Amino acid sequence: MSVKIHVHVTHRQHTSGQKTIEVDGNDVGEALKDLVALYPGMKNVIFDKKGELNHYIEIYLNNESTYPDELKKQVRTGDEIQIVTFLAGG
Repeated sequence: MSVKIHVHVTHRQHTSGQKTIEVDGNDVGEALKDLVALYPGMKNVIFDKKGELNHYIEIYLNNESTYPDELKKQVRTGDEIQIVTFLAGG
C-alpha cells in the first residue's frame, strides 16, 4: 500500500528537508520501517533500542491517534500518517 508520511519539522534534517514522504506498507509499522529504509537517520528518532516507538513520538493516521498498538494499525493506499513529536523545555 502506498501511504504518505508527514515528518515533524524538527526531524526534517533527516529527510533532506522533505516534509512528506511516500512509502509502502500494510500497517503503520511497515510504513515507518520503509521510511527508515529510505532515510536511516529517522531510525533513532522514531524507534528505541527495542524497536518500539520512542516515548516522545505519537503517530496519527488520517488525523486520528493510533494509540494503543500504533504499529499494528492497518493502512490503505492514500492514507496519511503524521509523526508528532512531543517537545518540552523551559
